[in-house]
Order: sequence, then C-alpha cells, then structure tokens
Amino acid sequence: MKVSRLDHAVLRFADVERAKRFYRDVLGMKEVVSAQGMCLLRAGSDEQHHDLGLFPAHHHQRPASGAPGLYHLAWKVDTIEELAEAKTLLEKAGALRGASSHGATKSLYGVDPEGNEFEIVFTIPREDWGHWEHGGTVEPLDIEAELKRYGKSE
Repeated sequence: MKVSRLDHAVLRFADVERAKRFYRDVLGMKEVVSAQGMCLLRAGSDEQHHDLGLFPAHHHQRPASGAPGLYHLAWKVDTIEELAEAKTLLEKAGALRGASSHGATKSLYGVDPEGNEFEIVFTIPREDWGHWEHGGTVEPLDIEAELKRYGKSE
C-alpha cells in the first residue's frame, strides 16, 4: 500500500466553538458539519469533503513543548498573494509566530486558540526549485521580494 496525501486532520479542543471561529474567520475554512459538539471544516477545494475535524477534549492537558506527538499541520495556498494575505490576517488575529523561506517553499507559522501550531505554505514554481529539489534552507522570509518575484504583474 502507498498513500497519496493527507486526507484530513482531527484536533481536540477545550472550546470547539472558539476553534471553529478561528479556522473559519482567520483561515477562511467553510463549516461542513456541526453536530454533537464537533465540527468538520473544508479548506479551499470543494473536491474534498473536509480537511479538518474539531472535536471536544474530554481531559484537556497539553504535552510539554518538544514532547513526542504532532508538531504542526501545513496548509497550502496557491499564490504568493494569498500567503501575503494570510500574514496580514494572522497578525491581526495575534496568531503569527514566524515566517521562513525554505528555498522551494515560503512559509508562515501560526497557532490556533488551543496553541496547535500550523504552517501556511506557498511552493514556488517547479522550474525554480534548482538545488532546493533535494535540500532546503531556513532563512528569513522577505514577503515583499517574493511578491515581486512570484506575484501576478498587473
């Protein structure tokens, strides 16, 4: 067996309603199902039934930072303009924790209301990967320079 991609993730929250507002209002996800204290959300594509499940935590205790377990989820955007917009929205929500260039990808890092870390990723065009195809880097992200390089000129 060989899997092809992540289908969806499910996270537990002390306050599912607060988490739902965050993922809906800040990351633009759409509510698909809300029942029995849980919620399923869809990201951008109508081809996917749901991308994220929000379930209630029965015993809320966060593992220590750096402990084994989930580190973060990564959400893809299709354009550098969407990454720039995400930066503004995350800053406004007080949820932006960092920004990096990894060569072939440009990333923002944030946290949801429960402290779960996530990444918003823009992948540069394949023909520009160069030596990053089999490697990467961690450098500061200059979003303005990336907008000039990969943005749609109007």
